[in-house]
This record gives sequence, structure tokens and C-alpha cells, in this order.
Amino acid sequence: MSWSSPHGTPLPPWRERTLIMGVLNVTPDSFSDGGKANTVDQAVRQVAQLLQEGADVIDVGAESTRPQAQPIDVATERSRLLPILKALRKNFPQTPLSVDTYKAAIAEAAIEAGADLINDIEGGNFSPHPEHADMAKVCAKLRCPLILMHRRPEPNYENFWPEVLADLRRSINQALEAGVAPSQLWTDPGFGFGKTPAQNLMLVRNLEKIAALGYPVLLGTSRKSTLGLVLNQNDPLARHEGNVTTAIWGVAQGCSMVRVHDVTPLVKYLKVADALRRGPLWKA
Repeated sequence: MSWSSPHGTPLPPWRERTLIMGVLNVTPDSFSDGGKANTVDQAVRQVAQLLQEGADVIDVGAESTRPQAQPIDVATERSRLLPILKALRKNFPQTPLSVDTYKAAIAEAAIEAGADLINDIEGGNFSPHPEHADMAKVCAKLRCPLILMHRRPEPNYENFWPEVLADLRRSINQALEAGVAPSQLWTDPGFGFGKTPAQNLMLVRNLEKIAALGYPVLLGTSRKSTLGLVLNQNDPLARHEGNVTTAIWGVAQGCSMVRVHDVTPLVKYLKVADALRRGPLWKA
């Protein structure tokens, strides 16, 4: 059984090819594109461009999660997100819309405003108010797909892979126990979140370990600082080679969707990578 939107929006079949999630940051302070799409008109234009270039899903984020970013409260995130989300739903009624948030209250408001899935960088583990419903309960109640990312506050691991996999299994089990259907769950290794550059590279190198958990995998490496270190490139906008290479390697290791800022440079590479992965099953 495939994933499904609570609104009936057609979600693309991830088993047939690698999907592309286009990034829409509606924040003033994201690390590479803050302030470029924080009005309704700007956001609508950017999404139209991403879809024209080949994005399958649009991931809308209203809070920056870059290193040293200042957290924002629920009211601020809601005020940034909802007007733009409602406009996107109106202008692109058949486009799958994801919301990048770790707050259950925002997730619930977003789904009610038309979002189709939630992308949670805290893996369902953020609960500043234990008396409130947590993320998994909200997604279970609203029958919403949930992407569970791996994240720790600091890169403190005694045994990296066993601990990463155990953390992800814990998030998965919490979501299942809350009532989220297995077909609605995705995982994300959390490239760039609470890991050293070497650990980030290990995630992509052996992504098959995460795919082996049995859930589709989202990989987001686009423009991140580890790629800047590898390429000796300080400008996040000039890390295209790193974006493409990690995405293609991820596909070879079982990735089902890549989260990217720049769609056009990736589309044809993904087509070839998918053909290679399918091998004798590939059809023109």
C-alpha cells in the first residue's frame, strides 16, 4: 500500500522512480535563501518555477533550522506559514505540499490548511509541553504521512551506526504505537544535523543501512556545509557538484526522494541513476 494524503491529493509513487522534493523557505534567515520567498506572491512564483523544473513535492518551511538559528514560537511560525500555505493550496490544488516543522500544533494547523504531509526534523521527539498532543498522535489522527528525521543535539556517539539506527527505530516505533500507518512513514538520516562532517559523509556512503529499516528514505544534502568543506566552497549557492553527487550516490543506496533547492541540475542525473538502479527492470 502506498502513502496517501488526508485531502486526497495524488502523491507520486515513490517505488517507480526517485522523487524530487523542492525546498521553499518562507523565512528571513535560512542559511542560503532566507528572505527570497517570505511573501505570498514570491512563494507562489517560486513554487511555479520548482514545479516547472520537475519537483514532485514542495516542502514549505517557516522556521530556519540552520546552525545557531534562533527558535521561534508557535504564533510566529503560524503567522509566517499559513497565509502562504493557503495560497499554495489554492494555486496548486494537485501539488503535494509538505510542511517542515517539528511542532505538533503547527502540523495540525498546516494539515487543516491543506498540507499533505509533515517533515519533522526532530523525528517526532520534540515535546516542550508534554500535556499537548505530540507529532505522531496528530499525524495519526489526521491520517497524514510523516517523515521522521534522525537528529541529536550534539554529535556524541560511541558507536555511530548502531546508535543512529536505534534512534530511528525508536522514532518509528513511537509513530506506529501512536497509530500512524506503516505506509505513511518515511525516514531521513539527518545529514547536517548533530553530526560531524565525516559522520554526514558516512550517512550517504552507507545509506542502505537506513533503507534496510523498511521505510522509504528522504535524503537532504542540498547546499549544506559538509559539501562546502569537501569542495572548499563557502558559498552555499555554488555547491552544485556536491548536491548532485550525494543525491546520485543516495539513489544507488536506496534513497526514494531527494530534498533539493536546485531542481533543474538534478533531473536528468536522477533519470540515469534510476535506470541503473532498476537494471533489467528498466523500461523506456
